[in-house]
Amino acid sequence: MTTRWNLTIDCAEPGRLARFWALALGYVEKPPPEGFASWEDWFRHVELPEEEWDDGAYLSDPEGAGPALSLLKVPEPKVAKNRVHLDLQVGGGRRTPWEVRWPRVREAVTRLTAAGATVVEEHTMQGRPDHVVMADPEGNEFCLV
Repeated sequence: MTTRWNLTIDCAEPGRLARFWALALGYVEKPPPEGFASWEDWFRHVELPEEEWDDGAYLSDPEGAGPALSLLKVPEPKVAKNRVHLDLQVGGGRRTPWEVRWPRVREAVTRLTAAGATVVEEHTMQGRPDHVVMADPEGNEFCLV
């Protein structure tokens, strides 16, 4: 039996970073817990102080296939390379022919750069481009394959 899991990203601005990752992954805002019309209703129910309502953002795969994503506000900035990162298979992954995959990767680089990401490095394999390492608006690395 597999274990269900979610991914949490520590960040300075959860709302801003959630908008970026929603675009990057095709995710949507996660619905509030069952029985609540909004996150604000749930926050009130659990007596979360109003000044903490913007300390997190929650995304989910609209098709229900991928893990949920939580973005949580922390006081300290990112200071080192990620030990875990996402590989976004925007080109279809390495099983997709390079001639099909690479233009898709380049399109995603353009789209995500416009949304605030930066290119960290482009890697080659067997003499041609293979994947792009990028950083989200807060510096968290991820790859486009």
